[in-house]
Amino acid sequence: MKTIFDSNVREELISRIDTLSQKNTAQWGKMNLYQMVKHCTVWNDWMLGSSHYTYKQDFLGKLFGKMVLKGMVKDDKPMSRNSPAGSFAIKESSGDTEALKKNWKEQIASYVNYTNPNFIHDFFGKMTKEEIGIFVYKHMDHHLRQFNA
Repeated sequence: MKTIFDSNVREELISRIDTLSQKNTAQWGKMNLYQMVKHCTVWNDWMLGSSHYTYKQDFLGKLFGKMVLKGMVKDDKPMSRNSPAGSFAIKESSGDTEALKKNWKEQIASYVNYTNPNFIHDFFGKMTKEEIGIFVYKHMDHHLRQFNA
């Protein structure tokens, strides 16, 4: 199974990010390219612990989170289309996409030294490092596939 903690997987994701240009349009969902790239950088800040987010599992997550997580990380099946962006929805529609892509690639590379013991997913709750690795890869892959990268 692919994980963000594998150097070959990180290199693959970075190469796919490099292929993104304004010619790439969403195959599903409401985000444009800028919004998707910004969504991924904000989301990675949250995962990496380099932002000011409060980690807390919501009520529905406490009921169903572990069951959904187990289903998501059990195989190589990609995330389904049109998953909600939740609190990571990006409202502004334009900005410096190239600067964000550079930041995103740096974030991907930084997973080599991942350590965020305080991380609690708002739906899935506390996750093992293995679950985090698979989930991060699947999230990045989901958005790159969304834009044909």
